[in-house]
Amino acid sequence: MSLNYVLVVDGPAYGTQAARQAYQFAQAVIGQGHKLSRVFFYQDGVHNGSALAAPASDEFDLVAAWQQLATENEVELQTCVAAALRRGIVSKQEAEQNSLPGDNLAAGFEQAGLGGLAEAMLTADRVIQF
Repeated sequence: MSLNYVLVVDGPAYGTQAARQAYQFAQAVIGQGHKLSRVFFYQDGVHNGSALAAPASDEFDLVAAWQQLATENEVELQTCVAAALRRGIVSKQEAEQNSLPGDNLAAGFEQAGLGGLAEAMLTADRVIQF
């Protein structure tokens, strides 16, 4: 029986293991034949959506890994807009609305409110938080 999963990631791309564990869990879920419909990045987890992350060449690029996972498996990547703006992760639209000098939301990510998470939770069989 295939289940529909939604992940909530509170940990930043670097500095803790939460986001990396979420990514590994996502791979396992998909590998087992389940659907991962959305990953919602909340609190410090919004740093996973930064286009300005530049890990060393010998380090795992978690932002790029999320982007590839999403592209290959039709997974929505959403950052909480309020948490992102507080932490300087800004989409083009939010930069324009807030008269900011630029944007830095990585390709493949979109910003959404908590309503986006609530909507995903309504159709999910399992919601896992990291």
